[in-house]
Amino acid sequence: MTAPVFGLSTSYPADDTVAVNGADFSKVGYVTTSEDADPAVFPPNEPVRFTSTDPAYLAKAGTGYLADALAGLNAQLNGKGADVVAVRVPEGTGASANAKLEATFANIIGAAGAQTGLYAMRAAGDYVKAVPRLVSTPGYTAQQLDGMSVANPIVAALPEHLEAMLAVSVVDVAPGSREAAIAARETMSSKRLIPMGVAARVYQTINGASTLVTMPMSPRILGLFVRQDNNNEGKPFDTIANLPVYGLAETSRPIGFSLTDGATEGQTLLAADVSVVVRGETANIDAIADGGFVFIGTESAETSAAWTQFHQVRGNDYLDVKSRKITRQFLGRRITPRVAESWLKSVGFMLDDHVNAVDILGYQLVFPRGLNSEEQVSLGHLSIQSYIEQAPAFVLATNEVRRYRPALTALVSAIVARAGTQGAVVS
Repeated sequence: MTAPVFGLSTSYPADDTVAVNGADFSKVGYVTTSEDADPAVFPPNEPVRFTSTDPAYLAKAGTGYLADALAGLNAQLNGKGADVVAVRVPEGTGASANAKLEATFANIIGAAGAQTGLYAMRAAGDYVKAVPRLVSTPGYTAQQLDGMSVANPIVAALPEHLEAMLAVSVVDVAPGSREAAIAARETMSSKRLIPMGVAARVYQTINGASTLVTMPMSPRILGLFVRQDNNNEGKPFDTIANLPVYGLAETSRPIGFSLTDGATEGQTLLAADVSVVVRGETANIDAIADGGFVFIGTESAETSAAWTQFHQVRGNDYLDVKSRKITRQFLGRRITPRVAESWLKSVGFMLDDHVNAVDILGYQLVFPRGLNSEEQVSLGHLSIQSYIEQAPAFVLATNEVRRYRPALTALVSAIVARAGTQGAVVS
């Protein structure tokens, strides 16, 4: 447009800093079975999004693992609901129970071309406009069909999808014994897998009769994430260790635990990065609580030292999503010092907010000359390095107790001052 000779000209510069909202990391995704669910409400291999407390969906979820997963999730949320995406897959068929289970595994893993099973969950953002960041396949990760040294096929398939979704998954591992649980954990290597070493014993009501059954613990632990995120404005930076697990009648086996004895079963499992749920004990001062059931766990199945605590993985994912949202608003612009500065400052202002909220301990952003040569910039490539430190979980308290001799000196001085010298004379 030609500028007026006498008048007003308005422009809208596009090189200022930008701000973005964070993503909701409390959305839950289930890929599992429920043969008696209503196929009109839960069509096979289709992502279905709903609120976990919506009676219209709860009434149609059937009585299988999907129904229990919703009940276990809701039990942790203090009457609130969670945003859930469910992919119901059919149970497998075969001549034997083992063949049926292997076929069910194949249905849960799914196919990329048909977008079934885990692939349907991965594509949920396109179909139901929601990306679950807390994923579970309840009922199908604890089995080890080919021996203790071979990974469960679903556990082996999960990391690829979790990386694509920036999600984590609580995976139930062999709940029958400490040795089996540790062996199952040793088949994993992913910062996005959280091994869970004990199952839940819960009451299930079917046709008016209440029965005590063994069900996966994983949906209940996902509920702890949602509960904790809700307490922190939806942000996923807090730990869930030492939180009570509601709705349990018992665990599948008692897990011995002591805050001071590292030889207990619970401590041994934790040392192998297997999370546990243990019972509180009123008479035991070294128990985790006076009563109820408590989740204990901070470590993922990552084998390196960089990303082991899963609350840090989730926090970093959250910051990664916000950084991507900021960066995409600058892509396509001409590279100028002002644009590059605005991009860097936009990311920095976002991280400042998280430092002020004590979500992270601190950060540093660097625009390194070595990564931004004339050749790279001429191609339209800009690179920054982000150094971000999150708070670790408090897992061990050490108290070194010594004698305090000055107290004895003070005691003697007090006695001398009060008693002094006693004596009497005859008058």
